[in-house]
Amino acid sequence: MKSKKLIRIAFIVGIGISLLGTYACKENKKEKVEEIEIVEDETNTAPFFELSLAQWSMHKMINDEGVDPYSFAEKAKNWGFTGLEYVSQLYNPELSDANYSEEAMANFVEKSNAEAKKYGMKNVLIMIDGQGNLAVNDEAERNETVEKHKKWVDAAAAMGCHAIRVNLNGSNVPEEWIKNSVDGLTKLATYAKTKNINILVENHGGLSSNGELHAQVMKNVNMDNCGSLPDFGNFCMERKPNSWDCLKEYDKYKGVKELMPYAKAVSAKSNNFDADGYDTGIDYVQMLKIVKDAGYTGFIGVEYEGSEISEEAGIIATRDLLLKAANEIE
Repeated sequence: MKSKKLIRIAFIVGIGISLLGTYACKENKKEKVEEIEIVEDETNTAPFFELSLAQWSMHKMINDEGVDPYSFAEKAKNWGFTGLEYVSQLYNPELSDANYSEEAMANFVEKSNAEAKKYGMKNVLIMIDGQGNLAVNDEAERNETVEKHKKWVDAAAAMGCHAIRVNLNGSNVPEEWIKNSVDGLTKLATYAKTKNINILVENHGGLSSNGELHAQVMKNVNMDNCGSLPDFGNFCMERKPNSWDCLKEYDKYKGVKELMPYAKAVSAKSNNFDADGYDTGIDYVQMLKIVKDAGYTGFIGVEYEGSEISEEAGIIATRDLLLKAANEIE
């Protein structure tokens, strides 16, 4: 955003003043004060948030190109970020083959901490996938899922993260989903509270992408260490059969606004960009205004998921878009 400063410059206008200063003119013009408006470009003003990188932005590099997931800190540092958002599944099969044993988890924590320290990066959170369904009707299964997530709570605490991100998969019946979600989250957040860790739910498909229902779950849980992680783009509630194309989508701007009162992290999803560097499907200026108006000043995580340009180029484009959009908020 550009700020304007008014600089008062006085011009003394006189007619008939002698060059020698010895004769006064018969009629002096009145002094005229003009105001000149100077616009100062402040495009380098620091944004209201901090920049983190969601490791999912690198999933093709890691899964398809063999990039070491433990190079995350180094790459994020070089790309201009200060915070790290880890993705649990990107450390498989190392962890899954070991059945997430205590030894395997300890190795993950130790190596991740060493890399973050080496490059002066902050561990922000861990996104957890593949550890069960927290919103299923079967209470025994929900309890088992809670137990599986506890090791990740412990890992997050050992890494200095403030949170783990979980998914609320399970029933597709709203009343059941809300009830099951509240039960699973309350149990997990109760344990996480002893470790000073937040449990965050992302709008990540299904009923979790219904902003109104998602917010209702947060309200019903009513714990200070259980909150939301609004993602700018994950509002597809139903996809077409045998396709990734969305059949039913929730209003993304309405959804983010509904989730922001409970937000303890924010995800800036991006896919494709136009010639001016704006995302073709998400109005970043509008999104950031919603985030800022909610009083949020924490990390915003870049999560590039497009395919038209490389992951590295997409990460950088999203980073730059966030900074540009932040300066365009009215």
